[in-house]
This record gives sequence, C-alpha cells and structure tokens, in this order.
Amino acid sequence: MDYNEKALESIKELNPDFNLELETTDQEFIELFRNFLFGEANVESKLDKRSKFLVILATLITNQSYKLYLKVVKTALNNGIKPVEIKEVLYQSTAYIGMSKVYDFLDLTNKIFKDENISLPLESQSTTNFENRRDEGYRIQCDYFGKENIDAMFNNAVEGQEHFNEFLADYCFGDFYTRKGLSDQDRELITFTFIANLRGCENQLRGHTAGNLAVGNDKDKLISAITIMLPFIGFPRTLNAVAIVNEICSD
Repeated sequence: MDYNEKALESIKELNPDFNLELETTDQEFIELFRNFLFGEANVESKLDKRSKFLVILATLITNQSYKLYLKVVKTALNNGIKPVEIKEVLYQSTAYIGMSKVYDFLDLTNKIFKDENISLPLESQSTTNFENRRDEGYRIQCDYFGKENIDAMFNNAVEGQEHFNEFLADYCFGDFYTRKGLSDQDRELITFTFIANLRGCENQLRGHTAGNLAVGNDKDKLISAITIMLPFIGFPRTLNAVAIVNEICSD
C-alpha cells in the first residue's frame, strides 16, 4: 500500500462528520483540512489509534474547540474509546487549563453520554482521600521528576509562596495522577499535550517532556503526538514543541 492509499484508508477510519453547512459553504477548505489531519498527519503519527484520540481530545479541550470536540467524542466512542477514558482526559485537564475552560466540556460530554445511553455517573476512579493525597502526589512527583528535584523545589520556595508547591503535590498529582482509568503513560502524554497547546509554558513543557521519558514515553511518541496536534494548533506552537523535545531528548 503506497502513501496515498494509506492516507485514504486513514481518512475512512478516523474521520468524524464535519458541520454539514461547512461541507456546503467551505467544501474546498474542509477537504484540505480533512486530507491533512486524517491523511498526512495521521499517517506520519506513529501513535496507536487510542492514543491519537486521547491527544486530539486533549487538544480540542485546551483550545476550547467546542463543536469539533462534540464530533470527535462521538467518533472516539464509535472507535472503542471508553467513556471513563474520555472523562479522565477532561478531569486531568483541569489542573493545567483550569475549571473555567473545563466546565462546559463536562456538561457537553454528559449530554453526549446520555444520548449514547451511557449511565452516569461513571464508576469512581479515585484512589486517594483528603488525608493521604499530598503524600501520594509527592510520591508520584518524585517518581516522575526525581526526589532530589522535587525536594529542591519545596526547599527553595519563596517565603509566603510555599502553598503553590503544596497545591501541585496534593491537587495536581494527588487528586488526578492517582486516579484509575488512564495509565501513567496516558496521563503524562495528555499533560504534554495540554501544555504544548498553551502559550508561554515552555519551562513546564520541558519538565513534562522529561516526565514522559521517565514513565516510558520516548521521543518518537512525543513527536507523533505533536504531529497529530499540528492540524489543530498550527505551525508556531508545533515547532516550539518540537524544538523542546529535541532539546530535552538530545542525549
């Protein structure tokens, strides 16, 4: 099968239905975008289908792409992505993009699930409580980024600003990274995606590039994730993310 045949098969497999009005008013544009995303970018990305959907969903949430998210969620469900996996992408995003951007997506997702006869609430994925969340979050931070680095971050905190590091341990890592439904590799991959889609977060992207390597996501996987993001986020943020991956993975 040559490259063009692979692209055509890829389009048939993953393509969600776009807005019917746009198919009429902007047929040429939709064709260009569809061919690039579900053809070229999808073929070049070496992620498995499940990971591609997780990355695309994380990208759409971060960029507040409400209508495309609706279409991709339905396509993801039809391709075997579990409801709990979709919900966990949403939950995980809260620590990185904030509740103000997540709230409406939770509501939309629930409506989609109800339309698909998916019972709500989903089974709990929590493994921590208010008493142990900080210790568990700190443990995960040390596993991902090294105990020496995490302890230095705590020890070097500016007086009166220690609570930000504490929030990272208990809320970001203790509340979300400890949950079931996604693996450590999944969570670091979508976190990399959230941050790559934000602006001005290069230092955090460097840290989570290293975090991905620590949990077993190699350079090729990160480049593949960036490849499938490209059609949604454009070239400037894409090339920034590629440069950081090359910098951190240079050894």
